Amino acid sequence: MLGLEALKSVRFVVGRDGRPAAVQLDMETWEALLDYLEDTEDRETVKSMVAKLRAGPQKSKAVHWSDVQAEWEN
Repeated sequence: MLGLEALKSVRFVVGRDGRPAAVQLDMETWEALLDYLEDTEDRETVKSMVAKLRAGPQKSKAVHWSDVQAEWEN
């Protein structure tokens, strides 16, 4: 299951009063939900960086990949 589609398998725990009191997810659904939320957060981060980069690399405090590549790969 992927993204919000996974939420169709959610089970509701009902309290004594008959009203939904909690949500129960299997691990596969939980992990899919976390992946979806992380992807959404990543997209928002990229969108904000694009706007900053349009102002110019110096103003955005961006660094060139070749300057940090060796550190990243170690």
